[in-house]
Amino acid sequence: MPNELRIGMVGYGFMGRAHSNAYHRVNQFFDTAYQPVLKAIAARDQEKTKKFADRWGWERVERNWHKLVEAADIDAIDICSPNNTHHEIALAAAAAGKMVLCEKPLAMDLAQAREMTRAVEKTGKPNMVWFNYRRVPAISLAKQMIDEGRLGKVFHYRATYLQDWTISPKVPVGGAATWRLEKDVAGAGVSGDLSTHNIDTALWLNGPVRRVCGMTEIFIKDRKRPDGSPARVEIEDVCTFLARFANGSNGTFEATRYARGRKNKNSFEVNGEKGSIYFDLEDMHQLQYFNHEDPTHLQGWRTILVTGAEHPYMGNWWVPGCVIGYEHTFVNALADFLRGLEKGERVRPDFRDALETQAVAEAVLESARAEKWMSPQADLS
Repeated sequence: MPNELRIGMVGYGFMGRAHSNAYHRVNQFFDTAYQPVLKAIAARDQEKTKKFADRWGWERVERNWHKLVEAADIDAIDICSPNNTHHEIALAAAAAGKMVLCEKPLAMDLAQAREMTRAVEKTGKPNMVWFNYRRVPAISLAKQMIDEGRLGKVFHYRATYLQDWTISPKVPVGGAATWRLEKDVAGAGVSGDLSTHNIDTALWLNGPVRRVCGMTEIFIKDRKRPDGSPARVEIEDVCTFLARFANGSNGTFEATRYARGRKNKNSFEVNGEKGSIYFDLEDMHQLQYFNHEDPTHLQGWRTILVTGAEHPYMGNWWVPGCVIGYEHTFVNALADFLRGLEKGERVRPDFRDALETQAVAEAVLESARAEKWMSPQADLS
């Protein structure tokens, strides 16, 4: 009989669904010594929270997240609420001795991220940040190939995260669906929402970033709130930056919600002395690979269909050729967390990793304001 991991979750939105699904599915596809139990959920709108709880099988609904933190029958707090709530909830959960799992970005700013990281590390309890794209099998395969030396010395890392859902001036600022446009709730614009995914992936694949030089823009500076009142947009619609990595490679990063026709194009290309790899989330079951060591007459980009049992995570899913999707990345992430509990091992990305990502993102924004190169400061001091 697996050990129970009793979950208290804050929030019921997009990420609430993704996480709830993972809690239900993980033991059906992965053999772990722990089984998640959906104990309680808390959110502001009691009626909507109750409907969500009934649909997803949460045992009870609490009026506020403090009840989850205080509950003796909850082991881990899962933070799925907007960015401006992460700091307070994480500190309270850590003080109560709970494990903490948190959605990205970790915090509103670097100061908060440092305080949160210190707090959870002081408890000695496991923690995790849901940078789920590390658990895309093709991205994990890219990591494996880089670690195997198949690209050799890396020269270039380029990443994009392109969407188009805020182009219309009719998109409001604030509310359940568009809080990501409101500075007081989101903290930052695409740098926090999209670039942090690209940064986390880059740090994992290519190592630390030493310096950055950024550029941002707000294309529509005046919008309306859901109630029709005027609202000034204070956070960026696009974030572009250059990076110098510790391994000597150069990086380029672009994140925008103004790329007409791009719905969720999260892509990267890594160029090395021996070869290159390319990934695009909109074709997430594929990894493109060029091997310069192939015979000259056979050289060319090849498409690796990442669906075989020999590929990361895929042995737990379907037969070769049957693809998995976005929701499975959360199941894979949770499986790693549960295995970490079983083995007493650190599971990454954790708060310390997310702090490094936050430091890069904040340095980019500082660079854009100052119009000069900046160095990320990921220390805890």
